[in-house]
Amino acid sequence: MPIQRLTVTAALLAALFAISPVHAAERASPAPLATPVLAPLPMASAASALAQATLPADLSSLLPAPAVDDEAGDPGDDAGDLRQALVGLAMKLRDVRYVRGGRSPTTGFDCSGFVRYVFAHAIGLRLPANSAAQFLAGIKVSRGDMQPGDLVFFRTHGKKRISHVGIYLDNGRFIHSPSAGKSVEVSSLDEAYWSKRFAGARRPEGIVQNG
Repeated sequence: MPIQRLTVTAALLAALFAISPVHAAERASPAPLATPVLAPLPMASAASALAQATLPADLSSLLPAPAVDDEAGDPGDDAGDLRQALVGLAMKLRDVRYVRGGRSPTTGFDCSGFVRYVFAHAIGLRLPANSAAQFLAGIKVSRGDMQPGDLVFFRTHGKKRISHVGIYLDNGRFIHSPSAGKSVEVSSLDEAYWSKRFAGARRPEGIVQNG
């Protein structure tokens, strides 16, 4: 019986020694941790998609169409600007005294000198030197069609010749340098003196060409 117990004990010990190295190896080499799998970040995905995108060769196709100005290039606008310039300068010269043969604000004006100065300095148009010659320049305009900047003429020394000129403003008014002892002023075609002597209106060529 003692021999049998020794045999069994020895067998158990042998089995224990066979198992122990395995557990020791397991304790010495712990199982590797699982590596987490990270999902791609949204920004990375967006950058990748942007890199793969293609842009149109003509970037102007992405811009809104420019607005179209229906009134651009209207020659009537140019004529309107010229007329405003003429009237504006003429009105600034009010109260400059009348001087026979006068051609500038410093010396004074006669009627044709006043008109000639305004056209030369407002729009760069050189008119003839006297009212009779100015009457022959440009085209005839009926009284009902007169516009600011047109020239109005009068026969103040008999019925045969043109002897006075002014610049039409509006509503029958005109500006001129009338006579000795007076200065540049605004008068009306409806006044008896001027209505009786009115000879007609002319539109200078420089305004006609611009509408």
